[in-house]
Amino acid sequence: MYSLPVRIYWEDTDAGGVVYHAQYLAFMERARSEWMRHHGHGQERLRLEHGLVFAVRAMTLDFLRPARLDDALDVTVELTDCRRASLVFRQAVLRGGERLCEAVVRIASLDAATFRPAAIPGDLHRQLASLQAP
Repeated sequence: MYSLPVRIYWEDTDAGGVVYHAQYLAFMERARSEWMRHHGHGQERLRLEHGLVFAVRAMTLDFLRPARLDDALDVTVELTDCRRASLVFRQAVLRGGERLCEAVVRIASLDAATFRPAAIPGDLHRQLASLQAP
């Protein structure tokens, strides 16, 4: 399972020092992007070499506990389903192993020029499919 470390700064919080709910989405986006880069497919490379962009199609979130100013978090990423034109990720935000937020994220594969659904090319699809969590 891939994990991205994140530190909480004032810009991530409300006046009480609690992480604003929308920041979890940004943390998860960064973690998914870094997961792709870690596996050799940064966003710009996908666009240039495959003519693809990935966009969030749907997301289910469960906020369990608040993160606070100066917390050190880990944002995890697991690919759970790789279809011809979409991916499903399971993600979590953890503080020292304690789950603060969980999400299931469906990503659509889109043609970079038209933003219409597009199949993930064969070689890329096979590589991604091999990364699915059991």
